[in-house]
Amino acid sequence: MVDITKIDAFVHNSPYPAWLATGKGDCVYANPALERLTGLNLEEIIQADWRSFLLEEDRATAKASWQGSIATRTPCRVRVRMRGIDGVATPVDLIALGYGTDDGELWLFVASHAGAATHQSPSLEVQLKATLNVIPAYTWYALPSGALTFVNERNANYLGLPKDHPLRFGIDTGGAWDSHIPLLHPDDREESRRVWSTCLSTGTTGEFSFRVRSAEGKYRWFLSRAEPLRANDGAVLFWIGVNLDIDDAKRVQEDLQRTQFYLSEGQRLARMGSWAFNPSGFFEYWSQELFKIYGLDPQKGAPTLEEYLAALHPQDQESMAETIKTMHADRCGCDVKKRIVRPEGELRYVRCVGIPVVEGEVLKGFLGTAMDVTQQELLTQELERQRAYLSEAQKLTHTASWAWHLPDRKVMHLSEEWYRIYGFDPDEREPTWKEVVERIHPENRLRWMGEVERAIAEKADYDHEFRILLPNGNVKWIRTVGHPIVSGAGDLEGFVGSSTDITELKSAEQEHDKLRQLEADLAHIDRVSTLGEMAASLAHEIKQPIAAAITSANSCIEWLSHDPPNIERARATATRIDRYGRRAAEIIDRIRSFYKKSHSERELVDVNGIMNEMLALLQGEATRFSIEMHTELATELPNIVADRIQLQQVFMNLMLNAIEAMSDSGGEVTVRSQLQDGQLFFSVSDTGPGLPAGSADQIFSAFFTTKPQGSGMGLAISRTIVESHGGRLWATANDERGTTFHFTLPIEA
Repeated sequence: MVDITKIDAFVHNSPYPAWLATGKGDCVYANPALERLTGLNLEEIIQADWRSFLLEEDRATAKASWQGSIATRTPCRVRVRMRGIDGVATPVDLIALGYGTDDGELWLFVASHAGAATHQSPSLEVQLKATLNVIPAYTWYALPSGALTFVNERNANYLGLPKDHPLRFGIDTGGAWDSHIPLLHPDDREESRRVWSTCLSTGTTGEFSFRVRSAEGKYRWFLSRAEPLRANDGAVLFWIGVNLDIDDAKRVQEDLQRTQFYLSEGQRLARMGSWAFNPSGFFEYWSQELFKIYGLDPQKGAPTLEEYLAALHPQDQESMAETIKTMHADRCGCDVKKRIVRPEGELRYVRCVGIPVVEGEVLKGFLGTAMDVTQQELLTQELERQRAYLSEAQKLTHTASWAWHLPDRKVMHLSEEWYRIYGFDPDEREPTWKEVVERIHPENRLRWMGEVERAIAEKADYDHEFRILLPNGNVKWIRTVGHPIVSGAGDLEGFVGSSTDITELKSAEQEHDKLRQLEADLAHIDRVSTLGEMAASLAHEIKQPIAAAITSANSCIEWLSHDPPNIERARATATRIDRYGRRAAEIIDRIRSFYKKSHSERELVDVNGIMNEMLALLQGEATRFSIEMHTELATELPNIVADRIQLQQVFMNLMLNAIEAMSDSGGEVTVRSQLQDGQLFFSVSDTGPGLPAGSADQIFSAFFTTKPQGSGMGLAISRTIVESHGGRLWATANDERGTTFHFTLPIEA
């Protein structure tokens, strides 16, 4: 038995008679349709010659056609009549197709359109297939049931059907109405099945786009249209279809849609819309993003010119109307920034760019874009404000900013204040490195260049002061601070920094030095004046140890003149002479240090010790006026960094003022020291008449005095000295009598 699986599966299920025969004409297989037609079973058919199924007068024609096919190795088709079981002769198209099998060559015979299966004239079918084969398109036809029964040569070749495939010859294979669906792309099958089912159920024309797999396994897009071919009574004879290859157009369309999508997304992301404006004054096109930017309803279409201008800020409407007029009159484009007011009242900034479209001498209109630049505009405004603030701050502080590139020594940034400080014109080109160097004062130029080269070699900061010499001869002092710019690879690329005009500061320092010198001179004068006032008491203080020393010297001579000399008594007397001499020398040293004129020098000092020195120096003055001196000094006070002579002068002034306040009545002076709130706290109290009413702060003013011969400088100088040490000096009235002067000094300088 022949393995029929080697033959197309439709043979067995075909509603049309079909059989297999060898080259000699012996039947080896018959399908059920042939059994039904002839009334013979399979064994009877196999034992018969297949030509016995035909009318006798048609057998020779069929045999000749078949033998021609054997000779040419091509399919054959012949119109013959087959005798049925009822003796009725049925005209059929007998088609013979050759197959190579494992058992040798076999021929498949199919009798198509037999019995009631066909309703058209054979000539119409032949003409139809011939016509479809010559149409330069992918054509097909199907039975009224929808089963595909014929494809033209172009279609068959695309699908890769064998040369002897039944669909090439219009043989009804008994396929289902949707047998073509597996040939389609999986994504298109359901929709195709739905459309084709609707056509068959309604008998109406159908059209659908789908992708069909080629013989190479690739898919192409086709537009398929199915039309019913009807008989005179309206019955559907055939479905005729045409598949138009629209793959290129479809891909162009997809590319266009993709491009439009990218354009739309790009406009959305960039908040940019596009528009087209015709010469008549109407917008022909207004993109979706543009509707969003302006807050307009896209359902209402592009706005009119009046509606467009109304959407602008009132202050920008007139200028934009003039811009549009100029575009038309001069056939020119535009690039303007304007404000719009959205329907909800929100203010936005929009940049509009347009170009004219001209063909020959004819203006066709304008194309353009509109971008929402609100954020950029607000940032620009903020940047301009910041730049204005920075420029104003630099102008007020006389500080400029700059940056320069190391390899070529080229300037990358110079602020407006830099040009003003260095005397260059900002409207001209940027100065070269050489021009900047030449502006350095000749006496400072080498040091300036050396500092810069050191910073380059060390990739380090630099901070130095120098002078510049302007073309008009003016000299300025400049302080420059530079910071290196280092790349990720560690290479030095340049420097960024600032330059400050410190000319006024330098002048102020010079004036301050003069003022300090003047203060020192005044303090010296005050000390000299004070010593002059104390001349009598100082003379008494010095005279006492000198007189005692002379008396002791006489006693020593006397003890030495005895016979024998009294050495022990002489030695004791000589010791007293030494003590009296040292005391006199100490008094003279104190007077000398207090009197001498020197620059301010600060050192680590014991303030309690300074107070004791002044008490010793003023003891004679206090005794002369019957005044008692008391101390309440805290022990273990920390030493502080201060100017010893200046602190001596403060204590001298305060103690002497207290003594002079009680020179007519006598009294007590109490000097105190203590550690309070992290500071040294001192006070000098007296039991005199006290300060005049309302003069507690006025007494520290220069030239203010309550003494007939006073200079009015002592307390003013004292306050200046205390404040220069970071402290504070003030006076208060005592509860009973007298005045107390207080002052503080910080522990850390």
